[in-house]
Amino acid sequence: MKKLLLGDEAIALGAIHAGLGGVYAYPGTPSTEITEFIQGDAIARERGVHSRWCTNEKTAMEAALGMSYAGRRALVCMKHVGMNVAADAFVNSAITGVHGGLVVVAADDPSMHSSQNEQDSRFYATFAMVPTLEPSNQQEAYDMMQSAFELSEALHEPVVLRIVTRLAHSRAAVEVHEPLEMQNLGICQERWVLLPGIARTRYAALVEKQAEMLAAAETSIYNKVEKGQGTLGIIACGIAYNYVKEALGDGANVLKVSQYPLPEEAIRQLASENSSVIVMEDGQPVVEQQVKALLGAGYDVKGRLTGDLPRTGELTPDNVAKALGAGEKEIMAPSEVVAPRPPQLCQGCGHRDVYTALNQVLATYPDYRVFGDIGCYTLGALPPFKALASCVDMGASITMAKGAADAGFHPSVAIIGDSTFTHSGMTGLLDAVNDKSNITVVISDNLTTGMTGGQDSAGTSKYEAICVALGVEPEHVRVVVPLPKNMEEITRILKEEIDYPGVSVIIPRRECIQTAARKAREARKAKENA
Repeated sequence: MKKLLLGDEAIALGAIHAGLGGVYAYPGTPSTEITEFIQGDAIARERGVHSRWCTNEKTAMEAALGMSYAGRRALVCMKHVGMNVAADAFVNSAITGVHGGLVVVAADDPSMHSSQNEQDSRFYATFAMVPTLEPSNQQEAYDMMQSAFELSEALHEPVVLRIVTRLAHSRAAVEVHEPLEMQNLGICQERWVLLPGIARTRYAALVEKQAEMLAAAETSIYNKVEKGQGTLGIIACGIAYNYVKEALGDGANVLKVSQYPLPEEAIRQLASENSSVIVMEDGQPVVEQQVKALLGAGYDVKGRLTGDLPRTGELTPDNVAKALGAGEKEIMAPSEVVAPRPPQLCQGCGHRDVYTALNQVLATYPDYRVFGDIGCYTLGALPPFKALASCVDMGASITMAKGAADAGFHPSVAIIGDSTFTHSGMTGLLDAVNDKSNITVVISDNLTTGMTGGQDSAGTSKYEAICVALGVEPEHVRVVVPLPKNMEEITRILKEEIDYPGVSVIIPRRECIQTAARKAREARKAKENA
């Protein structure tokens, strides 16, 4: 049976059909649709597969590790920067080991389609010394889920499944199989207590497993050698394999790599039969660096580091074809009929009223800075508002505002979204309270995780209580409704709290208009079908 699936959907369905017990995730493009698919799948609902959103990627990784300890197969999903948040738990999970299969999906975003940086999650897998699977197409994305869970249980280690945006958000026909029964190995009988003496023993055991992981990669069905003409050897990783085939067809000397650690013997064999090797990989030159080290300085290894491929951005069929000498296609000039249009906050969005009020109030001070955060409200940095001085990472608004205040700067204002606040902002607010910092924090609450499509927000209806519990004085935790008719009240409250010499929190609260519109459509549809 075939289904037309996004790469994300193929992963989700593959996990369900592999006997998944639960998925743990924080929404982040391009990984969001994996969890959403599982949430909407009939088999997953019937089996009671856990699929609620987590507060952040670290809590997701830890919860998945707990499910693994209880003997169930667990899936963790995040975008590449989420690996930074989950890293403590992820790296240590390689040392504790796993019981039920544990797969970590890391969705990288070359070219930064919806991200603040380019980052390659294969580094994390190498750092933690665990295997990585990297599908080249949607069919492999589906098939690899069962393989990944089986490999994880065989090695007693987490397995990383690395994808990129182009694969996550493109569709293809996928042959699916009958779902396996939900796996249950029973509760683990070991104790995962990483006291130094125990951790040293477990780390040594992890190092000893490297030979087994390498052997698995050398014999993997996902790594294959194709022999052709010429003296150029091509190492094609993941999705790059498709671009190579499009450029050269079946006539090239290709080593397809979709399971790591790198199959060293296959690479040595490819190098011995060719005068040079070029590495095609989407992301950073992870494999290129390793191949250079493996083959030695005297061997000609080409790729991103040598300038044969662009150093930044995602691979494309065009730049791959150019690097392989397969000719360049004519590239049409951008249309001059359609004017470029930068992204903007939706008309009627509550964030607009928040920025209007902020700009109005702050204009009365000789100097000021508004430190921003990750979310759709980051668009407040663009015209017409031009309100933000910074946007660095999840939660950085509050801590940067605190740092500026520590340096004596005032007014120092932070603006952060509701979901981002519970993800990474709470600890920064606690620091500010403990230091009695002179900052004003605006938690712009649109009752959803708006940037990624309207997922549940962990702190909904709890933000006032959270702020008070963290030590903010109750009289300085204030809620407003961001609407033009309330502008006088909003600006007055903003002025009062900015002038207060301590930590104050203002919560403008109005539901995201996109979420509200979707709920209205769903209600109408339910009424029609009743």
